[in-house]
Amino acid sequence: MKAEKTLRVCEKGHKYDKSSDCTSCPTCDKENKPKSGFLSKLSAPARNALVHEGIDTLQKLSKYSEKEILKIHGIGPASLPIMRTSLAEEGLSFKE
Repeated sequence: MKAEKTLRVCEKGHKYDKSSDCTSCPTCDKENKPKSGFLSKLSAPARNALVHEGIDTLQKLSKYSEKEILKIHGIGPASLPIMRTSLAEEGLSFKE
């Protein structure tokens, strides 16, 4: 059963429909998307989830295990390969 979408307006005045209680505005997400770095490679929900948790660098990301990262609301398994590759490029990895 699909949840019913409701029309919402963000604090900047953008209108959007959402079926969940997630408050992120798609237009603001696009405007705030980093131009480079590992966060720029992730989907908006995953990026927002990490930033909300204070994980905004690969050094901070490397302090977590994959299991811990997957427990964060907004992050799914599709994000892990992107994070793994980004960590490896910097000689880092997830915590064991």
